[in-house]
Amino acid sequence: MPFCEVGKYQDPADAAGNNGIKIFYQTYGRGPVKVLLIIGLAGTHESWGPQIMGLVGTSTPNDQDWPESDRSSDEVGVAREGLIEVCALDNRGMGRSSVPTKKSDYTTRIMAKDAIAVMDHLGWDKAHVFGHSMGAMISCKLAAMVPDRIMSLALLNVTGGGFECFPKLDRQTLSIAIRFLKAKTPEQRAAVDLDTHYTKEYLEELVGSKSRRAILYQEYVKGISATGMQSNYGFDGQIHACWTHKMSQMEFELIRSSGFFVSVIHGRNDVIAQLRHAKRLAERLHPYSRMIELPGGHLVSHERTEEVNQALLELIRASESEIDPLEWTNIPQPSTGWGVTRISFYKRNSEAGNSTSSKFGIVEKIYLFFMYLFGLLILACEHLWRAVKSLRPARVGAAIT
Repeated sequence: MPFCEVGKYQDPADAAGNNGIKIFYQTYGRGPVKVLLIIGLAGTHESWGPQIMGLVGTSTPNDQDWPESDRSSDEVGVAREGLIEVCALDNRGMGRSSVPTKKSDYTTRIMAKDAIAVMDHLGWDKAHVFGHSMGAMISCKLAAMVPDRIMSLALLNVTGGGFECFPKLDRQTLSIAIRFLKAKTPEQRAAVDLDTHYTKEYLEELVGSKSRRAILYQEYVKGISATGMQSNYGFDGQIHACWTHKMSQMEFELIRSSGFFVSVIHGRNDVIAQLRHAKRLAERLHPYSRMIELPGGHLVSHERTEEVNQALLELIRASESEIDPLEWTNIPQPSTGWGVTRISFYKRNSEAGNSTSSKFGIVEKIYLFFMYLFGLLILACEHLWRAVKSLRPARVGAAIT
């Protein structure tokens, strides 16, 4: 099994805290162009399947034989076959990677160091780094830590972490949150994951005689059953990493001054990561950033595979060219108004000391608690309304007679 013992590639201080931590990874394809894929909360490396197929033309790992039936007939994949090597990993706390038991062992900075250790393990000096959701937060942190090792950066369905992790509070997200907290089996988890990852319209589409929801449901149950439900340690730890994630103005400047191109890709109907936060992040990386909005949900990489893969390939090609940043970006010059000032003020205060970070665990619990209460209130109102409606015909009939 391909594992990286991260402590072997870190300085003594970091290695001491990561003794025995192993990160599972898989590589696909071979070529001089290196791409590192970092998935999000509760996801495994297999979630990148459509992008791996699109980039290298196969979804079979390099440590297995490639069956002919696995080779992509898609021109996007074949066009890069033989040029790209992809590495996709399981973050700590998920899949086949180690699961530390302490929340403090999960931060985007620590997880970025895990990814850097994997690059060192593979002998990769530089790579294009593509991250999804929490993985995009990790990718941002990684890019600020070792900007000289980044060829390009793709951030899919990303937010700035912390309070930006709050989804839009409406009936749909409250229902999803309650179902997610109550899910104890692969079947229950698969059902809620579908509504979290995709738009209703996409799930209702027919593929042959079956709905896409029915097909994906079976795939999700199979996948979750194979890897197992995420442990409480892993889930709590990765949530903690999202809540405590923040990027300082200096880190943004380090990324911008390095001159590599950035694509921020987001689904307009994402119920988890709000689009406005992704737009704001893209603006802060101007003029090296490009904002790409697509119809789709949180897993827009699956829902709009062709468009996402094309955007990733365009990013790779742009990084190989001499294109001017102003030709690359599609974002107007950001203003220096209240929005930027407010963000900077929050970041400065959140970096004032460890007291802010220590409150995140309390905030998580309070937020989830209120989400649960709001959900119960909505359900109670629904039951009451149905009861009232059921009584109306009887009363009307009684009045007539």
